[in-house]
Amino acid sequence: MRRRMAAALLAPLFLLAACSGSGSTSPTGSATTGATTAATTAPTAQATATAADVAALAAVKVTGAVGAKPTLAFTQPFTVTAPVARVETPGTGAVLTDGESLQINFVAVSGKDGTVSGTNYGATPETVKLGDTSLVPAMNTVLAGQKIGVRFLLAVPASDGTTTVMSIEVVGAKVIPNRAAGTAVTPPAGLPAVTLAANGEPTLAKPTGTAPTALVNQLLIKGTGATVQSGQTITVNYSGWLWNGTEFDSSWKGSPLSTQIGAGKVIKGWDQGLVGQTVGSQVLLIIPPSLGYGATAQGTIPAGSTLVFVVDILDAS
Repeated sequence: MRRRMAAALLAPLFLLAACSGSGSTSPTGSATTGATTAATTAPTAQATATAADVAALAAVKVTGAVGAKPTLAFTQPFTVTAPVARVETPGTGAVLTDGESLQINFVAVSGKDGTVSGTNYGATPETVKLGDTSLVPAMNTVLAGQKIGVRFLLAVPASDGTTTVMSIEVVGAKVIPNRAAGTAVTPPAGLPAVTLAANGEPTLAKPTGTAPTALVNQLLIKGTGATVQSGQTITVNYSGWLWNGTEFDSSWKGSPLSTQIGAGKVIKGWDQGLVGQTVGSQVLLIIPPSLGYGATAQGTIPAGSTLVFVVDILDAS
């Protein structure tokens, strides 16, 4: 079954405005209960919470056990002037450290009327990197010295005067590399050339000739980690291009993507091309329309498009 693209749900909520955008697309399906959130909700780096903002968030009541989707209650409409966060329930696991990739569950609620605008409870945890400078500073600050299992509240104002209130729970943490690492593989002639920046971000030479009609999954780097199995959650950095060389998406401009693989949660070309690869590998995928988005346009991707991805497989669990 063809899966539609979904913009990253969390990015506009707790990434800085300079690092998020309204046009982001990804190969994932809509596994979470999605919120339509414009990029204008992203806070600015200069925003500083006031004493009134802190007091407002302190008055938000949270009910429900840690580990389950909570319910938030507050006086409506709820607004703050800048991002603000507070610990609601401390964790009991290992201490969190900068650079770790955090697996989080969340529920996002409209401050205007209290309706749930998004959640991933019951689905795959989202992943963010602690200490990432693209995160809202209030989020990095509130997690300093906390432990796995911590549940915290984050309120983020939008430029239209509304506020989103989130309950976020850290369910896991580990160090995950940013890029593939292993043995370089020389691809056969005729495939689009890939070059890497110093940080590992790929650039694709404009493809030439006729696009392949069958899936191409070509190793560029052979990792030494475990083999990716169907049903696992993988964490990847990726960039995607149309066959004409136009880039339409890249996790390198934000945070790595975590998604279930081999289970219909992503486009078929990803399920078929990444299952069986090893962690640490970099894979060039050329995906015909039948294994991508088919005959329907998706955002900036025209109908019937052949897609090219370079995917760094960072983790699988």
